[in-house]
Amino acid sequence: MRTFFTGLWLSSVLVAGVSAQTLSSPLPPDTPPPSGSALPHGQGAGVHSPLSPFAPLPKRTDVVAWSTLTDITTKVEKKRIVPVYPAPVAALHQKTLRLQGFMMPLEPGENQRHFLLASVPLTCGFCTPGGPESMVEVRTKTPVKYKLEAVVVEGTFHVLQNDPYGLYYRITNAVGVP
Repeated sequence: MRTFFTGLWLSSVLVAGVSAQTLSSPLPPDTPPPSGSALPHGQGAGVHSPLSPFAPLPKRTDVVAWSTLTDITTKVEKKRIVPVYPAPVAALHQKTLRLQGFMMPLEPGENQRHFLLASVPLTCGFCTPGGPESMVEVRTKTPVKYKLEAVVVEGTFHVLQNDPYGLYYRITNAVGVP
């Protein structure tokens, strides 16, 4: 059974064309492409499927780019994989900032107060779009209406050192921004 699903996933990736996939948040000009495997494997920024019915994130100058948040490394410490944040990412801790992304609700209902914001839209209800560096936990002051399209939130950004759920980032006291 496992071989069937692995083959199904691999064939869907090959049909979609791995080379056609792009980061949802464009890298700055003259930035080399991310290193590592060409196939997505649940780590990194995530890729925006060319078959997605949702448009990639539009370029905005008032938000932190996902390419900044995903530019981290990891190390093994006490049998755990922990993030190693570069100075530009660590400097964002406790700052008020804006992020844009796709909502992954954690609670039922049209209005959300607690959700994950992802760099790419979900293509499967059971799959994560990328690694923990491609998602931010959001806790809002006032509910944000759930949308399938990209949303922008503003709040206090936290760079997490030892989150029990394995998350790397959180925004608190967030509000939806048009």
